[in-house]
Amino acid sequence: MRHPTTHFAIEPFQDGSDPPVAPSRSKLMSRVRQKNTKPETVVRQALHAAGFRYRLHRRDLPGSPDIVLPGRKAVVFVHGCFWHRHPGCKAASTPKTRAEFWARKFDANVERDRRAIDALSEKGWAVHVVWECETRAGTFFEPLLKFLSGAPAAGGAALVLTEDEESRTP
Repeated sequence: MRHPTTHFAIEPFQDGSDPPVAPSRSKLMSRVRQKNTKPETVVRQALHAAGFRYRLHRRDLPGSPDIVLPGRKAVVFVHGCFWHRHPGCKAASTPKTRAEFWARKFDANVERDRRAIDALSEKGWAVHVVWECETRAGTFFEPLLKFLSGAPAAGGAALVLTEDEESRTP
């Protein structure tokens, strides 16, 4: 026998905060990792196999980049397509429930990414973003090698986001 399910709309509280989340949803979301994700591990293994040595998650740098190559003054962010809104990627879908909440969250994520990239560029770091879907398809490595071969050893920085986005030199 099926149990009746109560459906109701979740509205923000009057003070603008979001209502409490169901314990099952909270447990699920707590398992979403920020560090050492599978896409990040794939990129790290490929870099290491190619002879690159790097540091991880340097908290003294803006945005705490996933991979830092200090000798080349280059950083690599490995972004999940869903959370960081990869343009044109089918994995960057938006949940249908609580659409306003998700829109605010995604906009804040993208803005935080932009601020981190701009701050790193101003400090002379070369920045590259590898998207989760690129790690699955195996298309990330050639652009990453091209980026690293052009990354300055010191001084000015070349900013390379992805093939989807425009490249620019600050």
